[in-house]
Amino acid sequence: MTGARAFLDRWSGGGRPWAVLILLCLALYLPGIAALPPFDRDESRFVQATRQMLDTGDFVQIRFQDEARNKKPVGIHWLQAAAVSAFSEPASTALWPYRLMSALAATLAVLLTFLLGRTLLGAPAALLGAAASAGTLLLVVEAHLAKTDAALLAAALAVELALARIYLAHRAGAAIGPGAPLLLWCGVGVAALIKGPVVPVLALLTVAVLSIADRRAGWLKRTRPLWGLPLAMLIVGPWLVLVSQATDGAFLAEAVRSDLLPKLIGGQESHGAPPGYYLGLLAVTAWPASLFVPLGLWVAWRARDQPAFRFALAWVLPGWLMFEIVPTKLPHYVLPLYPTLALLAAHAAWSGVAAAGRWRWAQGIWAGVWAAVAVGLAALATATGFVFGSGLSFEAVLAAFVLLAGGAVAVACSRADPPRAILAGIAVGVLAFGLLFARILPALDGLWLGRSAAQLLAREGLSAERVATVGYSEPSLVFLAGTEIIFTDVAGAVRHLAGGPDRAVLIGDRDRARFLAAAASLSPVAGPAVRGFNYSRGRWTELTLYRPG
Repeated sequence: MTGARAFLDRWSGGGRPWAVLILLCLALYLPGIAALPPFDRDESRFVQATRQMLDTGDFVQIRFQDEARNKKPVGIHWLQAAAVSAFSEPASTALWPYRLMSALAATLAVLLTFLLGRTLLGAPAALLGAAASAGTLLLVVEAHLAKTDAALLAAALAVELALARIYLAHRAGAAIGPGAPLLLWCGVGVAALIKGPVVPVLALLTVAVLSIADRRAGWLKRTRPLWGLPLAMLIVGPWLVLVSQATDGAFLAEAVRSDLLPKLIGGQESHGAPPGYYLGLLAVTAWPASLFVPLGLWVAWRARDQPAFRFALAWVLPGWLMFEIVPTKLPHYVLPLYPTLALLAAHAAWSGVAAAGRWRWAQGIWAGVWAAVAVGLAALATATGFVFGSGLSFEAVLAAFVLLAGGAVAVACSRADPPRAILAGIAVGVLAFGLLFARILPALDGLWLGRSAAQLLAREGLSAERVATVGYSEPSLVFLAGTEIIFTDVAGAVRHLAGGPDRAVLIGDRDRARFLAAAASLSPVAGPAVRGFNYSRGRWTELTLYRPG
């Protein structure tokens, strides 16, 4: 038994795997959780809506400034509000309390992945697969963001674990107690309260495929739907009633009409992509666990008559097909499927099954693709400093070295010692992602225009209600500068500036000439400026502060 196999065999029993996985999650998810500015528009909208819940005491309606956000359910806002109440206050611009729930949910998801793997594949492969799942690029990113996806993943894994236990007990002719059905329906209810129908649809696809493949559906009685479905409705129903009353039924109507249906019939908000999009991104978004994913699927397909592999494929394949068919695509949509893929990859690595014939060549080509991703990440770590920062940093060089050297070790071990290759990839992820999120990204001032603008306003002693902006309306500025900041056009900026000597406006470079012409009678005085990349517009923007003359 090799060193990697001996380690996994020794540490997969008793309480040791729990300690290993928790420490791994701390190493992956905590670095940068406080240093990283608001990362994207969705995160800023989520945290701002949670802040306004705490400010107003209204925990039913979801609002961003004066706009109702009738898109996603309220579950993640409640979790974030609890963390902020415990560790911070709404007036603070510290993001880590909002992100804490994502990090905790990601950790819970990793522990549930271990339980799922132990149920399906045995403890050593479960430990290796859960560790690989913890370090996937996509999950590390989501654990750092105050959004729904890490919490949704934890709920999805609770549902998957419960279904797996019920299905395997049925196939083995064993009794099943109320624990698994209770976990199933609680998971369905919580998932619906976090992000609507995504996880319930995945569960329905899984049970449908299993029932068709087995040509029997009697096992579904073991899910206890007679009391389970009312339990799930009891979790999500009270809030749905309250929000429907508070919005005169507008929430559900707008959520379906403005959010769900546009995703199903077209590329919502320019996020459309053809089928094959997620497959094309798999090597990157599941890196470094992606090294053995094709081999894991091949091994599972060959053993699809075995209940454990049949269940795993029934969770992954129809769900993946659904996400590929839906026109609106974002990389994180397939996250609920990644832990199962990581477990199958770990099983293939642990069992020592080698691909044969053309599949061996395919695995070799895939290892080359995986290595190319490592090289690309190394290049990205070093290049971003030149584009968005002050040049090459020591941290970027170190991250690039870790990615290149560790990636080379993983590829070299991929045939002779696959478990060691996965462990090497996990170690690379811990070091490289830690540097990326804690040191490299926060230092890129050119990437965080909202942070720079909020810092400018703070230096000038300007409170949010005294400032209007033109040419830059990112949600991050609302959270960092204050809820009352005004997004307007040139005419609105002129009216705002005319309101008194304590007023100020931030004007983007593309609107500057029109503003100065329209505000000539006010003799606006230019103050300091900040410049950064407005990623939602895909261009560099300079914001200049103007006060009345």
